[in-house]
Amino acid sequence: MSITAPGARPVSATRGAIRYASLLLLAIGGLLSLPAGCRERWSEPQANAWYQRQPWLVGANYIPANAINQLEMWQSDTFDQATIDRELALAESIGMNTVRVFLHDLLWQQDAVGFRTRIDQFLAIATRHRIRVLFVLFDSCWDPEPRLGTQHPPNPGIHNSGWVQSPAAHALEDPREYPRLRSYVEGVIGAFATDERILGWDLWNEPDNEGGTAYPKTDARNKNRLIATLLPQVYAWARAQNPRQPLTSGLWKGDWVTHDALSTFEQMQIEQSDVLSVHNYSWPENFEQSVRWLQRFQRPILCTEYMARSVGSTFDLILPVAKRLHVAALNWGLVLGKTQTNFPWDSWQHPYIEHEPPVWLHDIFRADGTPYRAHEVELIRSLTEAGEKDP
Repeated sequence: MSITAPGARPVSATRGAIRYASLLLLAIGGLLSLPAGCRERWSEPQANAWYQRQPWLVGANYIPANAINQLEMWQSDTFDQATIDRELALAESIGMNTVRVFLHDLLWQQDAVGFRTRIDQFLAIATRHRIRVLFVLFDSCWDPEPRLGTQHPPNPGIHNSGWVQSPAAHALEDPREYPRLRSYVEGVIGAFATDERILGWDLWNEPDNEGGTAYPKTDARNKNRLIATLLPQVYAWARAQNPRQPLTSGLWKGDWVTHDALSTFEQMQIEQSDVLSVHNYSWPENFEQSVRWLQRFQRPILCTEYMARSVGSTFDLILPVAKRLHVAALNWGLVLGKTQTNFPWDSWQHPYIEHEPPVWLHDIFRADGTPYRAHEVELIRSLTEAGEKDP
């Protein structure tokens, strides 16, 4: 979900320093209070042994066509099992075996028991279609102030006009909210820590993403400082549940040619992750180069976001490379719907109100189940049919 960075709102150095110091103390306290016996980060042999047991992982980032965001997907009034079943059948029909799905901390706060039940129901549907799930717990992209309840309708002609961040900006800035976030992480992962229907846990989507040009009030520098303190705690909370599934958090900025080229934030993500994940919306040469750079860490690599047709990332160019390199490949979008991710990122500045874009950015199927491009689904099907785990 790589998006253009917003403008930053200045914050006083003194206030920022005080807040950072308080969060650092909170982080240390949170880590020291973890229960004994939580598992360590997987070793390289452990991570690679897990990956060798998997088929070639191919799939999509998934949200039902009738949901504008994570909240509308999962809240009890709008959780639509029939639509999910129908759409995951489309994924199965072209050989996909994985979906990446976003959760949200407010859903746990609203109704932990009901949310856990709906997660189980979703997993049951996915399993019927021979699909495993990579869940995302937090997300730094788009609207920084999510609200429970009825979600607004899509803004005409605009890409992802209702997607929401998790946690909200005000919660991220308030250490008093962190016990609630910890309860969410521990509650969700603890409930499904041994569930084989779950492929893994993507703890924070693009954590150092500044948010999106639609929301210029986000203080990007302070936000990243807060998350840099919080994310290691999230990994620790997750590990304390002893999950059998791997933990990860995706790199997305794209220049990792040497260790020195990695930001401190990216180094932290790599050092905490059991398996590495990456987002790449560029040409195949850039895709392969990014994978080659990360191979030096000797861990499995999952590309958890790719495919943006109008900027050179297409199924026919990227998917064969991913297969050759044995990299998991999950494109953005399955069925076109209320997220409107067929519109390009710049639709925030230039909405496509009167017509759809000449080339879709994301998504594979129209709402009625017909492919946007028939040759794409034929390609995916041909590659996945031959993409079973090598004997």
